[in-house]
Amino acid sequence: MEFDELSQNVIGCAIEVHRNLGPGLLESTYRQCLACELSHVRIPFQMELPLPVRYKDLLLDCGYRIDLLVRSDLIVEIKSVETLLPIHQAQILTYLRLSKVSLGLLIDFNVTKLQNGIKRFVL
Repeated sequence: MEFDELSQNVIGCAIEVHRNLGPGLLESTYRQCLACELSHVRIPFQMELPLPVRYKDLLLDCGYRIDLLVRSDLIVEIKSVETLLPIHQAQILTYLRLSKVSLGLLIDFNVTKLQNGIKRFVL
C-alpha cells in the first residue's frame, strides 16, 4: 500500500468515526474509535507510542506520545479543538522529524465536516 492509499484509507476510517460520533468529544475518544476502525479494516498501527528525544548521545523520555503510528509509515495526530493553531502543526512536524517518519495527518474532529479538519504533512 502506497502512502497516498494508506493516508486515504486512514482518512476514510476517520470519516466513519466522525459520521458516527460527530464533533464535541475528547481526543481520547476519537483516538480509541479510530483505532477500532483501523483494526476492523486490518491496518496495522500502534497507539500512544512513546517518542524519545535524542539529546547528544542520550535518548530521553520527555513524555511525548504519538497518537497513532500507522504501519510505521504514517503519524496521525488527533485533535478536538475549536481552531487548529500553528502550535498543532509544529507538534506534528516535530514528531515527524524526531521519529524519522515522512508522512503525517493532523485530524481535528471538532468540525462540522471532517474534510475541513484534515491537514496532511510530508517531510
